[in-house]
Order: sequence, then C-alpha cells, then structure tokens
Amino acid sequence: MTALTLARPDNIERLLKLVADFHAEEDIEQTNDTRRDALMPLLEGSPHGAVYLLGPARAPIGYIIISFGWSVEFAGLDGMIDEIYIRPSVRGRGIGSEVLNALPKALAGAGLKALHLEVNRDNPRARKLYEKLKFAPRENYMLMSRKL
Repeated sequence: MTALTLARPDNIERLLKLVADFHAEEDIEQTNDTRRDALMPLLEGSPHGAVYLLGPARAPIGYIIISFGWSVEFAGLDGMIDEIYIRPSVRGRGIGSEVLNALPKALAGAGLKALHLEVNRDNPRARKLYEKLKFAPRENYMLMSRKL
C-alpha cells in the first residue's frame, strides 16, 4: 500500500518540486512564489483543503490535493480533487488506483459525502482509470470557471 501522509509546512520544498513538475506537464503557468502562497495555507491546516504526499514523506513520488466545500445536493461536505500527480517513472503500477480507493474511504469516515474531479476529455487513459474507480461523468453538467 502506498503511504499517504498529510503534508505539513516542512514538506513545502519537496512539494513545490512535484507541483512544478505537474504544472510543466499540464502547461499550467505559475511562479514558484504563487505556488508557495497557494500551498502554505493548506499545509498550515486550513479547513478549505488538504495536501497528501504519496510514498515516503522524505522522498514523495507524488501528491494529491483536495479542496473542501458544501453541497446541498449531496447533503453535506464534498471535496474536489484539485490536483493529483505521480512521477512518470512510477506510473502504471497501480499507485493512482490505490490512492483513489483508500483516500475516499478515509474521507467518507470523516463525513465527506461526495468527491469530484475533472479530467481532460482527450485523456482516455485517465478517464478509464477514474471510471473504473466509480467516478462517473455528470452528462447534464459541465464545470465552468470564472477567474477573479
């Protein structure tokens, strides 16, 4: 089983490297200072989300970030997987499946009612994995964003 460790402020440098790698892979443009500013509240215990390191905390192989919200439709606390990243050199070994099976169970035990994620429509490999793990598209809905 892949270790999941709740990240803390002293994990910031390791986490920043992983997040920068993910952002480069996904063509997300952001400075390291902006990343640090976005991550630190979560590492310091913000109730709005959590960051988990995957694998050994001293040498993580990835991370998952979950943001929390409230849903009347789902009758309580819900979460959005904001980012999940596994180093390319260890992909394909079932780590993502392990994490996406274990973490929702743990979060449900803490009161989470639903977990959401978004996936690129042009990424059939990821879609297949998520569907296998019981994430289903909501055909009548589409995620829309307004940057402020």
